[in-house]
Amino acid sequence: MTNINALAAANAARWKNAGLTRDFGAVARCLVSPTAKSRYQSVSAKTGVPWAMIAVIHERECSQDWTRSLAQGDPWKRTSVHVPAGRGPFISWEAAAIDALVNCAPYAARNTDWSIGPSLTKLEEYNGLGYAARGLPSPYLWSGTDQYKSGKYVRDGVYDPSAVDSQLGCAGLLKAMAALDPSAAFATKNSLDASDASSPARQSTPVPPSLTNPSKGSIAAFVVSILAALFRRR
Repeated sequence: MTNINALAAANAARWKNAGLTRDFGAVARCLVSPTAKSRYQSVSAKTGVPWAMIAVIHERECSQDWTRSLAQGDPWKRTSVHVPAGRGPFISWEAAAIDALVNCAPYAARNTDWSIGPSLTKLEEYNGLGYAARGLPSPYLWSGTDQYKSGKYVRDGVYDPSAVDSQLGCAGLLKAMAALDPSAAFATKNSLDASDASSPARQSTPVPPSLTNPSKGSIAAFVVSILAALFRRR
């Protein structure tokens, strides 16, 4: 069984070292376009999955075809026949996308750590862990970068070491998207921890003085001490 934490660490290291070997610009521009981004953000608001994650899944599964479901690329207006089969039909692309992220493996909407290592690993789980089981970088993530050269499952359970994935990988897409739109960027674990620790939401909020929490040396503090002494004597 694949160690997910170890895979997340490996993917974070690959991310740090990865360079692009193909042109991701044209596809990345489509994914961050205002119209596309707003649709991804609407699904993100209902699932908690970052919009950039939704965008790259849409590209890998459907080549950004809005008539196709995020779950497996089948038309969302019909019941799906590919895994996950039996989903739909749906009333919209957004409804199908929400179902894919909430109700279908790997249940991306349940994820709570969106730093880059776990995020890339969730994407890899979306496609399957067959490459990780072989100790290989997944082309679903790394195609088009120097982290991947060849090797591909050409159909279920059949691995061809000489086949090369022709699609652009999610990691390269995320890098290219972040270069165009900073809101598509994913934090590293260390930077995420640091920002959490320094953020106002993480800092303790001072409790205002009150009768039960009087300021030291105040009249209220003196009154509270007298009352406490009286009650102790009873």
